Amino acid sequence: MTTVTASEAAYVVAALLFILSLAGLSQHRTSRSGVVWGIAGMVVALAATVGLASKDITATGLVLIAVATAIGAGIGLWRARVVEMTGMPELIAIMHSLVGLAAAFVGWNGYLDVDAELTGSLLGIHHAEVFIGVFIGAVTFTGSVVAYLKLSARINSRPLTLPGKHVLNIGALVAFVALTVAFVARPNMGLLIAVTVIALALGAHLVASIGGGDMPVVVSMLNSYSGWAAAASGFLLANNLLIVTGALVGSSGAYLSYIMCKAMNRSFISVIAGGFGTPAAAADDGEHGEHREISAEETAELLRDASSVIITPGYGMAVAQAQYPVAELARKLRERGIEVRFGIHPVAGRLPGHMNVLLAEANVPYDIVLEMDEINDDFAATSVVLVIGANDTVNPAATDNPASPIAGMPVLHVWEAANVVVFKRSMAAGYAGVQNPLFFRENSQMLFGDAKQRVEDILRSLDALDAPVREMAGTTR
Repeated sequence: MTTVTASEAAYVVAALLFILSLAGLSQHRTSRSGVVWGIAGMVVALAATVGLASKDITATGLVLIAVATAIGAGIGLWRARVVEMTGMPELIAIMHSLVGLAAAFVGWNGYLDVDAELTGSLLGIHHAEVFIGVFIGAVTFTGSVVAYLKLSARINSRPLTLPGKHVLNIGALVAFVALTVAFVARPNMGLLIAVTVIALALGAHLVASIGGGDMPVVVSMLNSYSGWAAAASGFLLANNLLIVTGALVGSSGAYLSYIMCKAMNRSFISVIAGGFGTPAAAADDGEHGEHREISAEETAELLRDASSVIITPGYGMAVAQAQYPVAELARKLRERGIEVRFGIHPVAGRLPGHMNVLLAEANVPYDIVLEMDEINDDFAATSVVLVIGANDTVNPAATDNPASPIAGMPVLHVWEAANVVVFKRSMAAGYAGVQNPLFFRENSQMLFGDAKQRVEDILRSLDALDAPVREMAGTTR
């Protein structure tokens, strides 16, 4: 077996492992095995690529590849170890930017180093691949950088509304098509520089024009862009594995974005086009009545007497790192015979599956973690709902107020429960800038403060409530 055929066979194995990885990652019960399959596939792919390249590269070149691989792996391991779960969305965004940048560099290299055997129509196809690859890569790069800056609060999350912004976007796409035709007909560096600049500006403008409330969709869409950028690189490098894996990432990212748009009642085309045809949602900081407060001790009494409890976490739980005491609270309530479940909104947090990962990290049993569609009909028969750090995903205005900026967005119907306790730091509006009428309903009470500290206070209060019972049981014996 030659080096080429061995490498191609390894590519097939790696592609199958990547498909298994996606299948595993589709459910939190199998997500760990999905990650393992993905890692195995990447190891096989990297080894096959280096093996294939070794026949045309000097010993010095192989050493440089090994050094670059070690540096990249070291940086990746370091970032993975130190990043907080709340920082995962921006870490993923910046990783997408690196994929886009790599694709743009591959495109430029394809222009500077053309295979002498390419002539006629094949040369024209090659130049089209170069141009398209550079465009997709550059759009992905700057779009991901802007997403990172918004998610990490380094720039304002409000959408950028330049005059004629949609004309600018369409103009950039028209210019790209015209420049592609010109470049295929007569390749030159000036046209390649022009399309690179246009793509960099378009990527930054597209994401800057999208508001913070839609950033979960943007992250998954950038994931799709990075996949198509990788596929474009695969065509340039004649690497079948890059083409296959790029298509897998691109299509799965696009489908995930579509699912999330449905969960947020957003137009898929509107979001990826920078909010095309939709006005920016205005902040609503006005109050809708008087809210009532509750203490940790009173919440503990409410939970002690409950028959069923649903916990709906949001990004505030992630920020407070409250998943461990929340898991302990769920365990104690279940030991009392109280039914406890978690209701997860598809876009809770800043990333798809964010809350599921946090709860799995705290060893919450998978079977009590339910998606919105699985649990929404059960709120009416629930004694107590604990809303921990969630806001927009439990806002009744989405169903009650057609004029609300989030009207039509599917939300968790927590207000149908007998009692609702909302954990929040203040009465400020949520990430989408919309006030929540839930806070002012008669069956809702506010528990202010850091979510982790408040849950720990509830745990201590539950222990204090149990103490007399334990003493009485001891006296009886």
